[in-house]
Amino acid sequence: MEAAGKEEISVEDEAVDKNIFKDCSKIAFYRRQKQQLSTKSTYQALLDSATKGKDSTKFQILNEATKVPLLAEVYGIEGNIFRLKINEETPLKPRYEVPDVVTSKPRTVRLISSSGDAGSLVLADGKGDLKCHITANPFKVDLMSEEEVVMSINSLGHLYFEHLQVPLKKRATKENKEDTSVDASQENQEDLGLWEEKFGKFVDVKVNGPASIGLDFSLHGFEHLYGIPQHAESHQLKNTGDGDAYRLYNLDVYGYKIHDKMGIYGSVPYLLAHKPGRTLGIFWLNASETLVEINTEPAVKYTLTQMGPVAAKQKVRSRTDVHWMSESGIIDVFLLTGPTPSDVFKQYSYLTGAQAMPPLFSLGYHQCRWNYEDEQDVKAVDAGFDEHDIPYDVMWLDIEHTEGKRYFTWDKKRFPNPKRMQELLRNKKRKLVVISDPHIKIDPDYSVYAEAKEQGFFVRNHEGGDFEGVCWPGLSSYLDFTNPKVREWYSSLFTFSAYQGSTDILYIWNDMNEPSVFRGPELTMQKNAIHHGNWEHRELHNIYGFYQQMATAEGLIQRSKGKERPFVLTRSFFAGSQKYGAVWTGDNTAEWSYLKISIPMLLTLSITGIPFCGADVGGFIGNPEAELLVRWYQAGAYQPFFRGHATMNTKRREPWLFGEEHTRLIREAIRQRYTLLPYWYSLFYRAHVAAEPVMRPLWIEFPEELNTFGVEDEYMLGSALLVHPVTEPKATTVSVFLPGSNEVWYDSKTDAHWEGACTVKIPVTLDTIPVFQRGGSIVPIKTTIGKSTGYMTDSPYGLRVALSTKGSAVGELYLDDGHSFQYLHQKQFLHRKFSFLSGVLTNSCADKRGHHPSKCVVERVFVLGLKKQPSSVTTHSSDGKEEPVVFTYCTTMSTLSLEKLSLNIGADWEVHIK
Repeated sequence: MEAAGKEEISVEDEAVDKNIFKDCSKIAFYRRQKQQLSTKSTYQALLDSATKGKDSTKFQILNEATKVPLLAEVYGIEGNIFRLKINEETPLKPRYEVPDVVTSKPRTVRLISSSGDAGSLVLADGKGDLKCHITANPFKVDLMSEEEVVMSINSLGHLYFEHLQVPLKKRATKENKEDTSVDASQENQEDLGLWEEKFGKFVDVKVNGPASIGLDFSLHGFEHLYGIPQHAESHQLKNTGDGDAYRLYNLDVYGYKIHDKMGIYGSVPYLLAHKPGRTLGIFWLNASETLVEINTEPAVKYTLTQMGPVAAKQKVRSRTDVHWMSESGIIDVFLLTGPTPSDVFKQYSYLTGAQAMPPLFSLGYHQCRWNYEDEQDVKAVDAGFDEHDIPYDVMWLDIEHTEGKRYFTWDKKRFPNPKRMQELLRNKKRKLVVISDPHIKIDPDYSVYAEAKEQGFFVRNHEGGDFEGVCWPGLSSYLDFTNPKVREWYSSLFTFSAYQGSTDILYIWNDMNEPSVFRGPELTMQKNAIHHGNWEHRELHNIYGFYQQMATAEGLIQRSKGKERPFVLTRSFFAGSQKYGAVWTGDNTAEWSYLKISIPMLLTLSITGIPFCGADVGGFIGNPEAELLVRWYQAGAYQPFFRGHATMNTKRREPWLFGEEHTRLIREAIRQRYTLLPYWYSLFYRAHVAAEPVMRPLWIEFPEELNTFGVEDEYMLGSALLVHPVTEPKATTVSVFLPGSNEVWYDSKTDAHWEGACTVKIPVTLDTIPVFQRGGSIVPIKTTIGKSTGYMTDSPYGLRVALSTKGSAVGELYLDDGHSFQYLHQKQFLHRKFSFLSGVLTNSCADKRGHHPSKCVVERVFVLGLKKQPSSVTTHSSDGKEEPVVFTYCTTMSTLSLEKLSLNIGADWEVHIK
């Protein structure tokens, strides 16, 4: 053990050959399900057995070959959601059901049952426009909306359920002969990986035998599907060929391959289907390894069907089939019936929770590398930002800040006085983020290890001892975050008394929490490791990191006695991780293709409930050329989580190290981020209260426009800004698609305007970020920028009013103290609504419940698309006071500029333009 502990661990342990990861052909449950499907065993529902409980309707499903019954339950859930659960009726022992993800017990609605024709059962919600039509033989469920079938379940007959069995060793010979599900040939058993599965030098022993499940869903009329992150792949899901399924299995893949369906750091088993007129969601609640196959059959204009003597022409709708397969657990699936994209977002958020309201500083710029060397280095980098007049909010420290990779400690030589270092940052209203990974160095003298060991808080191996694996500190044990007691204890480690050297400006980053285990199978934990409740790791692998982030966020909240909002970034995540903080796309590479793929990756996270997401600016691995770095800052400034990061042994790349011109361009990009902070913060409030994504694919804003459904090189920020990052080297023009036939779009840089529903070629130089404001919107900005968000609390606002084709516009501003929970508990916030109609700009209250004193004033108003030069402009306050305003009108660009105003942001007022 000592030898392993002393071995030098380096980045090479993580940057392994990609062949150590499985493709589908190496996954036994995939092979079994595919083989089974070729033989087609059918299930039938015993609808005579149907019973109606308080919350659900239950009935048996029988496999015609084995005659072993399954129990199905159908629930109606408030807000147009159906839930289908299928489990063994009498399993040998309980099967794992994912806890803690669905926020509270969803309120059920009574489904009214009526028998359809013979052999079917219809369950309708109270309103009667949504129905579940269950067919007995073969078993099938049709989800109907206003008499149209929108989704069918098991119409392809892919329902698959492996029953728990008595281990081979324990069976009598007689039973063995009778058991049809176990093939006598040893070779075949090995190939199918029933009781053990070999991969490379690893053998996965399965004490419970095979336990996989599967089910198919057919989406009628749908050709566009999105979701199931995380993959370095296009936003629109692609058809999967044989052996090419999307894999959901959280893995530490350093410098992951792009345009690949292999699983990387996080998994959200949730997808959306969209067509004009309807959006649907399927949320497959399972935390074991999961594979998803997708196949779209496009619409056929007409097919000939034989109807008696006459051949009739019949239009065939397009259809997409989705096949989910998981290694274990039960079938527990939520069907979100929309009908609009925003309805689906609300339905999913009702189940898994909303994005936590982030502290304002976390929407600023973050500066990170592996590693800032010591206190002196931190001080110099911090000073560099001020010297070059570049705002930033957060300094980050990676694993080298600790004493030998022991988390919650400081390296005494490099960081002898961490509190003094934090004071330096605090004086500039900045914060510090440090890393805390789930692996704990095996060292009896390390108090965190000793305490966890004594209390039995580590994941165990299948022999019953503590699981041991290699990670950054050498030999380590892994905290079992699935245990509520471990989470409670871990949360307590963040108190100021426990975490020596920490202060209230220190926040946390959870990394390596897939969990990453160097030299383990696929660089992770053996599937037969044992967690709290005696569950095997295979049952809950994908939720391990979710639990660490949950415990960390809780620890930061407790540290402030429940007063302050936490900030926690996690690399590994699951459905519901949005409740605890932010996520990033992991170890990307400093190449143009990774900049480009970051857009669809972030769009996919955004629509699957995780709006606070970002990619390492500049690329984590390798050394970006100056042009790529500038373009990445320009893209990152318009993405939710904005952090520069670089790995060990890369050249230093602080924003001022690439010559004066590049420094200017990076400064400009970061300053644009700070200018737009009021808009960003308001968008996060919408994400928090209404589950609206911050970064949105075009199809969400233009759900009826087919030509937006596949766009992934540009996106909307909220509903007002369209962003098209430049992702090609030496670009001189960019083709920007401006959607919406009734829309008008204004170039944020030149104020030029275009009609919608066209593609425009925009000339670009290295200082151009193509950003367009949508006509009909009002965007609040800050007119002066400070060293960090903390300096900008009282700085004045500006309003950018972009008029629609009808000459009107609306917008909003959300404002609170930026850091506490008082917006929630004491309703200390301001929510203002801006509107422009018939020449009058109005600031009114959007939510009467909120109160928050603010000294801020609106000092500038800029109106785009004002066709006629005004004769006068006056302000009108709520007490009836009227004052003339000096204005500048530009005839060529149709813009009106009002300066030197002093209108309180929290008061009602009007500006009249005559």
